[in-house]
Amino acid sequence: MSKLKIAIQKSGRLSEKSLELLKNCGIKISNGDRKLKTEAQNFPIEVLFLRDDDIPQYVEQGVADIGILGENEVWEKGKEVQIIEKLGFANCKLSLAIPKDENYPGLSYFNNKKVATSYPKMLQKYFDEKNIKVEIEEIGGSVEIAPGIGLANAIFDIVSTGSTLLMNGLKEVEVVTNSTAVLIANKKLPKEKQEILDKLLFRIKAVRTAAENKYILLNAPVSAVEKITSILPGMKAPTILPLAEEGWVSIHSVVKEDEFWEVIDQLKTIGAQGILVVPIEKMVL
Repeated sequence: MSKLKIAIQKSGRLSEKSLELLKNCGIKISNGDRKLKTEAQNFPIEVLFLRDDDIPQYVEQGVADIGILGENEVWEKGKEVQIIEKLGFANCKLSLAIPKDENYPGLSYFNNKKVATSYPKMLQKYFDEKNIKVEIEEIGGSVEIAPGIGLANAIFDIVSTGSTLLMNGLKEVEVVTNSTAVLIANKKLPKEKQEILDKLLFRIKAVRTAAENKYILLNAPVSAVEKITSILPGMKAPTILPLAEEGWVSIHSVVKEDEFWEVIDQLKTIGAQGILVVPIEKMVL
């Protein structure tokens, strides 16, 4: 039977999140001894553990059929692969940073400056679009120390919390773009592998949709039902069940995570009581 080969980062936070996603999709994978290749026990998938910056090339060449990595690596490598799903984790921004004591008048600051980065193609494209001439110093790691040792005037790098910049006497001055983890695929998957990928995507979307929503149960007087159902439409309409106490009902519905607190406040003001919020494990639309 054909197996779908998926490449993920061999170590680090992105690797952990990728394995967690597969686990939440009901796919059992064992990699206790940190092998470079392993197979799922209950799904036709083979996992390759690789450097994240190698994944686009391996997927383009068909060594791996699909891969999970940061969108920034896809842009930087420029390989012939397709992004088929944004996964909603490993979110970060790629920013320009300069020494914290420097005055920053705007992008003109970078004219004829030297900027250190691990993403030279992305950076060159950005400055070309802004008609700003810079010298790019490509380095593989520890980009943030470049200004301190005199290698560059500024840096372009991934920023999550900004704490690393502060520790190295830098300040963020421009956000160039935002990045998230994505699922990429070879553009010429054979039919049998595309069918496996479609099944995997179905599971991924069910997991992601569940993570973006909460299940709400509450009690309310019958007189408030109309107002409450206008706030909680649910997937189609809320479920309404009578309670033992006359004049009261139980209402069950689904609310989006990013609307949750605003919705709760509205429900309380119109008489909802005993509000119970439950995480959703899977959600198939």
